[in-house]
Amino acid sequence: MTFDASLAETLRTFQALATLRPAIDQAGRLIIGTLERGGKLLLAGNGGSAAEAAHFATELVGRYAKNRRSLPAVALSSDGSLLTCVGNDYGYEHVFARQIAGLAKPGDLVVVLTSSGNSANIVVALQEAKKLGLESLAFLGRGGGKARGLATCELVIPGASGAAAQEAHLFLIHHFCELIDAKFD
Repeated sequence: MTFDASLAETLRTFQALATLRPAIDQAGRLIIGTLERGGKLLLAGNGGSAAEAAHFATELVGRYAKNRRSLPAVALSSDGSLLTCVGNDYGYEHVFARQIAGLAKPGDLVVVLTSSGNSANIVVALQEAKKLGLESLAFLGRGGGKARGLATCELVIPGASGAAAQEAHLFLIHHFCELIDAKFD
């Protein structure tokens, strides 16, 4: 794909985010409400989405734009020893669900990021969240895939480009960080 074509696709994707405004607002309320109640965000993703999950956790535990108290968030893809243990003993599809089962408390929010929605470990993580009675937020792309319909709130990025979906996910993460910075000292 040429630079111009890639840029045009990304711009179309970003412009289409306005159609998701009700879901974006709902997601913001879920995140803020979780943090206000003392819950934590448990974030999961694969590959580039794992990097975005870690990025979001870093912005909460560390800081985004202003100095405020540290907020609880864990990127479930960040511990290589744990991932390989669970993957080896239970199968890769359980690497996030097993952590959710061990780390989640009532009031926590499971947040998954996937540009395809078809990763088995993301689907199983959402099923585990539901089994435990936890709310969940799914950042999805390319129609949502098999994960569509499994989360409390879904942000299904319009378009067929996985790359543009990931770029939109990062934009939305920063939007939620702005809301968080405005709410917490």
